[in-house]
Amino acid sequence: MTHDVHAAQAPAEAPDRQLAVDTIPAQVWIAAPDGAITFVNKQWLDYTGLTSPQTLGWGWTAGDVVHPADLPGLLDIWREVFAAQQPGEAEARVRRFDGTYRWFLIRAVPCRDRDGTVVEWYGTNTDIDDRKRAEQQLRRSESYLAEAQTLSRTGSFGWNVYTGALFWSKETFAILEYDPTVVPTLDLVYQRVHPDDLSYVRQVVDRASHELTDLDFEHRLLVPGGAIKHLHCRAHPVAHDGTVEFVGAVSDVTEARQAGEKIRRSERAYRQIVDAIPLLITALSPRGRVLYVNQSVLEYSGLSFKEVVDGSRLFHPEDFRRLKEERQRGLRGSRPFESEARARRHDGVYRWFLIYNRPVQNEQGRIVRWYVTGTDIDDRKRDEERIRNENVMLREEVDRASMFEEIVGTSAVLKAVLRQVAQVAPTESTVLITGETGTGKELIARAIHRRSTRTARAFVTVNCAAVPASLIASELFGHERGAFTGALQRRQGKFELADGGTIFLDEVGELPADTQMALLRVLQEREFERVGGDRPIRVDVRVIAATNRDLQAAVADRSFRSDLFYRLNVFPIEMPALRERASDVPLLVEYFAHRFAKRAGKTLKTIGKKTLALLQAYPWPGNIRELQNVIERAVIVLEADTLVVDERWLLKQPPIAAASVTAPLDDDLVAHERARVEAALVETAGRIAGRSGAAARLGIPRSTLESRIRSLGIDKHRFKART
Repeated sequence: MTHDVHAAQAPAEAPDRQLAVDTIPAQVWIAAPDGAITFVNKQWLDYTGLTSPQTLGWGWTAGDVVHPADLPGLLDIWREVFAAQQPGEAEARVRRFDGTYRWFLIRAVPCRDRDGTVVEWYGTNTDIDDRKRAEQQLRRSESYLAEAQTLSRTGSFGWNVYTGALFWSKETFAILEYDPTVVPTLDLVYQRVHPDDLSYVRQVVDRASHELTDLDFEHRLLVPGGAIKHLHCRAHPVAHDGTVEFVGAVSDVTEARQAGEKIRRSERAYRQIVDAIPLLITALSPRGRVLYVNQSVLEYSGLSFKEVVDGSRLFHPEDFRRLKEERQRGLRGSRPFESEARARRHDGVYRWFLIYNRPVQNEQGRIVRWYVTGTDIDDRKRDEERIRNENVMLREEVDRASMFEEIVGTSAVLKAVLRQVAQVAPTESTVLITGETGTGKELIARAIHRRSTRTARAFVTVNCAAVPASLIASELFGHERGAFTGALQRRQGKFELADGGTIFLDEVGELPADTQMALLRVLQEREFERVGGDRPIRVDVRVIAATNRDLQAAVADRSFRSDLFYRLNVFPIEMPALRERASDVPLLVEYFAHRFAKRAGKTLKTIGKKTLALLQAYPWPGNIRELQNVIERAVIVLEADTLVVDERWLLKQPPIAAASVTAPLDDDLVAHERARVEAALVETAGRIAGRSGAAARLGIPRSTLESRIRSLGIDKHRFKART
């Protein structure tokens, strides 16, 4: 509800407004945008006995104006209302001038200017104390009715079916307001039954007397003076000494019925108010049955109440089943919950709504109602989608301008990797990228994502080795507020952020055991739970993992789950070390040199021949990352237009490793290297990994030796057979 307050704020009209508000038979107040009271009408001051200065600002929170038990909750609700800038309401007990507390329904509505800015809050306080007491009285009356048979002394009666004799206790005479000296008969009773109920009462009594079934009915009774009483009669037949008597009790439920009618009238009045609120509001039973929808729901959807209850025409087909499942899960708990879904407008257009479900509990803590509000968030969703698309486009632009272009080279081993990327990218298969640190595993993961059908969605990176083990689960799957010390609010994890896109788990071999199990569940069932959460969250995410560890060895020593390894190792890609693609070094040197020179604003024309030969001969234990750092350092100290690298910048390597993997592979060297590798395999009986394996003897990583065995065409299994 919004108001144009420009005219209403005119100083000349202020006295008239106050006079008008003071004549309203209700407590009215006005507050500033932050909630501070700026005006209260005469009814408020008369009720509380306070002066205007004692009330304005936040003065009403002092002393005991609001019942001390109700004040904290009331303040919490108003802070939320003022922060959300949406209409709100609360119930609290307010002290009257004589010290008596009465229940009030307190409502607040924001007043906005033409720009939509909240300039004031208008509020009303409605006395609901009688309704509260009536509700309590109604509950007590219903309790009495449930115990009527056990309390048969009060208003008890007996009726002999065969003789027609009727016996009343003295309490029954009092309830029916008959002279105790009168002999009761059915005809005497029928004379006082309300004419509109007489036919019904006769039919019930006649049927019970013939079928000897229980009596249980209500009717109105005319009593002297013209008043009407509501009576509840309950009896059951009892066989005794060859005859049958009905033994029962009669209860005066007039107050309960009047209270119930008063509540129904109050509910009708409140429904009229709720119908005027421009929000989609629904009331549900504890089990989720739709009891009521306000007029806004019917007008928005153009559907009937029955069609709204069905829901299949109200919500988008893609959202309906999910929304139904989320509601069923939420109704099993006792906490508020929310969902998002597209609702169909009467013109056939679907718009996004935030659907908030809030339970209402009775004094015993049992849920008696669920109230559901639908808030239109379509504009917000469109803005989020636009920003997400802009972010994706920006990431792609950054990728094109930097990281993706770093996949430079024409070597056979690199081309083989890129062929694998082209094969697996269009699929949904999980990819495991292995290789030494600095070989560009993340660049390959980004290339797979870019060539997949998920390229328009997010690419989320997680370095599993960089996150403490105690926080890795929260990083991946998020956490609920209060899940652990420091969890001050709910946080989405990387899997939720990557929904619809790709998640890259770098250094996946460093995951702790419990997180490995949770990751396995995501790969198997596509769902997980936030830390501290109790409901599963489904995601559609492609997983690409990378590691520089020997996961097979980790599986063997039980530091990595075998079932997780097989789930990750669907399509393995091994990144070659830079020393295995020595022919790519000149291209990489030129690329990095010109890139860093342009960034530094320097002119670079040539690369020194001695430098190039030095870089090609170096084994690059740090791979491309080390090469990049060396070239950046050379550009920083560049004084002429020729790039020069100081040999002292390069780490000293064992001569065996350098000779075996970095020298140009002409025919002689190929034969020499094959002989060295085969000799190592003979000495280790075909064992490659481990301290006593062939890789350790040659001084190179296991993955490098495996790659060299494949490129040299060596059958490693024949050495085990020979042994």
